[in-house]
Formats: sequence, C-alpha cells, structure tokens
Amino acid sequence: MSNFKVSVKETSNDSIVKFELNQFITQHQSFEFNNIDEAKKSPLAQQLFYLPFVKKVYISGNFVAVERYSIVEWTDVQDEMAEQIEAYLNDGGVVVEETAVSKKVPVTVYAESTPNPAVIKFVANKKIVAALFEFTSIDEAKLSPLATELFHFPFVKSVFLDENYVSVTKYDIAEWGEITLELREFIRSYIEDGKEIVVPEAVETLKKSTEQVDTHFDTLDDTSKEIINILEEYVKPAVASDGGNIQFISYDEDTKNVSVLLQGACSGCPSSTYTLKSGIENMLKEMLPGKVAMVEAING
Repeated sequence: MSNFKVSVKETSNDSIVKFELNQFITQHQSFEFNNIDEAKKSPLAQQLFYLPFVKKVYISGNFVAVERYSIVEWTDVQDEMAEQIEAYLNDGGVVVEETAVSKKVPVTVYAESTPNPAVIKFVANKKIVAALFEFTSIDEAKLSPLATELFHFPFVKSVFLDENYVSVTKYDIAEWGEITLELREFIRSYIEDGKEIVVPEAVETLKKSTEQVDTHFDTLDDTSKEIINILEEYVKPAVASDGGNIQFISYDEDTKNVSVLLQGACSGCPSSTYTLKSGIENMLKEMLPGKVAMVEAING
C-alpha cells in the first residue's frame, strides 16, 4: 500500500480546515464526532480530540475536517496536525472501527451527455477518486474493482474515472436509451454500498501521486512546463466538464510539435480534432509565439 500524504486545504469557514489525503480512508462513508465520547468508534478522531483546541471532527472519503475552538489560529497548528495525521495513518492507525455507524448521506448519480455521442458521464454527489484513471479493457482495470465490474456489461468499451464522475464509452451494439438507466443505477448502488472504486496502491502504481507527477514535471524543459501550465489552467477544466481529459505527452523542440493524449469523452470524439485545431493549437501558438507549430492528438 502506498504511503499516506496529507495536504492542508482551507474552507469557506475559517474555523474549519480540511486535511486531504492522497487516498481514501473510508469507503464513501461519512462520520461526524462532536466530542471524545462520541468518537469511541474512531481511534483517529479520539487522538485528535486530545488536542485542546479541537471542537469537532468530520471524516469522509479522502479527508479529515477539523473545527477548532478560537483559542488558537489554524496557521499556528495546522502543519503540525497534518504531520500527526500522516504519521498516525502510516503507522497503521485505525480510522474508524467496522462497527461505527456512519452519517447516512444518500448517494445520487445523474447521467449527462457529452460532445462524444459514444460517451455518457455519470456524475455522483460525492468525490469517488483522488486522481483520474482511464481503462480501455478489463485487463487494464485490475486496479479498479468498479471499472472491472463495468466491463462485465458487454456494451462497455472503456471507463474513465475522475473526481466525482464516471465516463463510460459504449460499443455501437447498444443505444444509450436502452442502457443509461441500468448503468446509472448500477454505479449509484455500487458507490452507496461503500464498495472499493480503485485499490489504494493504484495512484502510485500508475505514477499519479503528487510526488511522482511533480518529479516528472521537474525533469521537463521550460517550454514543456509552460505548455502543461496552459493546459492545466485554460483547457482541462472545460474538457473535464465534458467528461474527458487532455494529458501532455511530449514537446519536440526541433519540430515545435506538441503531442497530447485524449482521454474519456475526448477520446475518439468527432469534435476533438476541430477543438484542438481551432482552440488548443491556436491558444498555444498565441501564448507561446514561435514555440509551437502543431498539436498532435492521440486517442487514449
């Protein structure tokens, strides 16, 4: 299993901070504890309540949220608390006992069309993965029990997972009108039952951990770094809303050609080539004058 990494995230409430983890610590269950007595079924929460400024602990998915009393400011204690949570988990500490009763949050999933007629995006009301994953066959899907189950449907061609949604690409043997409700209910029930979406080691096995991504980024040339930053800021959010992703592959300094990988709803999408030529390619040419000649798209 990969090591736990904790990052501090501010919230809209200045008395609450989220300690976000690089993997899930509950199977889509949520727990709320108002004091140390309530936290008897959560050794992690009990440990946190020993700190005198901790008012409330909320554990869900891949984060621990803590509300503080006003005797301290978060800037004075949040880094130390992040280290404490990280050390506790890496030492094999128990988050919540199996008999703990979770705070029931109904799972809803809705189907959303994408620009790619072969792909539908199934959006959940909670975060389901900590990184994006794409699987184009049942053999590739060994790291994702959910994707493996989806491939048992004969019409499923590929599965793309990101944040709070699942994009499914179908074969032509079926029409969306015949299968959408079945897929939506299957995904909703799967999540609500607390089943594993991806195995804990998937992030590091597929080299998607923050540390691995940062290390690779540091090895790139300056132009490649600029291209990645432009894609991250201006392109990926819009593409994600359509159920897909664009990933930088390479930049050739001699030919000035950029290669990107299309994933999810973008892969094989009839409008992808047009989008790249008229949008991304022109954007890169304009923002990096003289450095980009052409963008090549490779379907995932």
